[in-house]
Amino acid sequence: MNLSIPYHLENFIGGNLIAPLSNQYIDCINPATAEVYAQIPDSDEQDVEAAVLAAQKAFASWSVTPVEERFKILNRIAELIDEHIEALALAETNDNGKPLWLSKRMDIPRASSNFRFFATGIMHFASESHSMEDKAINYTLRQPIGVVGCISPWNLPLYLFTWKIAPAIAAGNCVIAKPSEVTPVTAYLLSKICKEAGLPNGVLNIVHGTGPNCGEAIVQHKAIKAISFTGSTRAGERIASIAAPMFKKLSLELGGKNAAIIFADCEPIAIGWEKMMKETIRSSFTNQGQICLCTSRILIEESIYEKFKAAFVEQVKALTIGDPLQDTSRQGAIVSKLHFDKVMACIETAKQEGATILCGGNAVTVKGRCGNGYFIQPTVMEGLGAGAKTNMEEIFGPVVTLQSFTTEEQALQLANASNYGLAATIWTQDISKANRIAAKVQTGITWINCWLLRDLRTPFGGVKNSGVGREGGWDALKFFTETKNVCIEL
Repeated sequence: MNLSIPYHLENFIGGNLIAPLSNQYIDCINPATAEVYAQIPDSDEQDVEAAVLAAQKAFASWSVTPVEERFKILNRIAELIDEHIEALALAETNDNGKPLWLSKRMDIPRASSNFRFFATGIMHFASESHSMEDKAINYTLRQPIGVVGCISPWNLPLYLFTWKIAPAIAAGNCVIAKPSEVTPVTAYLLSKICKEAGLPNGVLNIVHGTGPNCGEAIVQHKAIKAISFTGSTRAGERIASIAAPMFKKLSLELGGKNAAIIFADCEPIAIGWEKMMKETIRSSFTNQGQICLCTSRILIEESIYEKFKAAFVEQVKALTIGDPLQDTSRQGAIVSKLHFDKVMACIETAKQEGATILCGGNAVTVKGRCGNGYFIQPTVMEGLGAGAKTNMEEIFGPVVTLQSFTTEEQALQLANASNYGLAATIWTQDISKANRIAAKVQTGITWINCWLLRDLRTPFGGVKNSGVGREGGWDALKFFTETKNVCIEL
């Protein structure tokens, strides 16, 4: 199988790689070098219509394909991803700007895990029956919806693309999928892998393009019965305004303004302090802070605030910013010029609000081939209240703020001050305190003394402006099926 990347990428419709019907393309830019290295289809409603027709044609047979056969195909896709990890990781790094070691360690392995998990999961997916004593018995059918839409973001391109596609096709649906136009290459390569694995034509259709031209055409299409979207709260609001009046099923995983709550009782225990410091740096700056689960607000108990600040800033300053292809680079490039400008504008807003920049805050020029790339120093700041714009709005970059608290109640008030509610991290050696805080913090996900420790069986999603619905495990398979009750009188 050839995983080379042509200059003109193509849509994957009905099992074939085809050019956009309009013959219009969008530049694909390597953010580490600012160079155009490929072009992708600028698809519109014509391409989406062709994909829907292909999916409808495939649905009749795929929806009744035995689950063991679906397992074999999805598991083969996972195997092929693993076999081509080097090519996929390099493509992801050149497309996204993240360090190559991170693509190899996190992004591509998680993509294969997504397919493997749902391949096995569908083998065990079951429904219930309810007996009404000697009167009747009810049983539940969970049937595939039909044609569904999956729209994924640019920060974890193949990781999140497969997170949506795998459960959808495992459950017997046919998919119209749109990757981000900013990071489309691994989605293009996935089409080749699916073809090689024997996925029937039309079960997965990948249509490239922008949100306004291509994404909205997917959301608006009457034959697409469900939309799974990960991205910004603003885009999620737009999707909901279109899809809700059409009574489509919606799963929206949106933004985050996540807090790490650090209590003083982790300080006397050396191993606890060291782990907390290491994980808080990782949660703040992994993928240049461009993960919806990243920490952006660090809340520290007042008695250890100065000690934490000194140690944290010292270690953040030591993070190496450099060419993503170098193993020594801890921080790569920001994903695009547009997002680079947004993050820099947010740092300027923080200064205007009165923030004290403890380290970072500037753009960086990396020597060599990356001289024109989009790099920003990891940035730590303090001196802003909970209501400051910088502490309320998602920045989605290598920027964190520090705030102090004196009581559990104040820590909770600060943590819950944001309009978002995706994730939180609690650091304490007091398990009772940890459970009290976890029960009251307004998030969909809470980690205690760890970060990004994921079990794919668990529900994933947020509250408030962080979205609607849950992904992962049975929640994902239930979302991509319709539930029907059948009652038989005895």
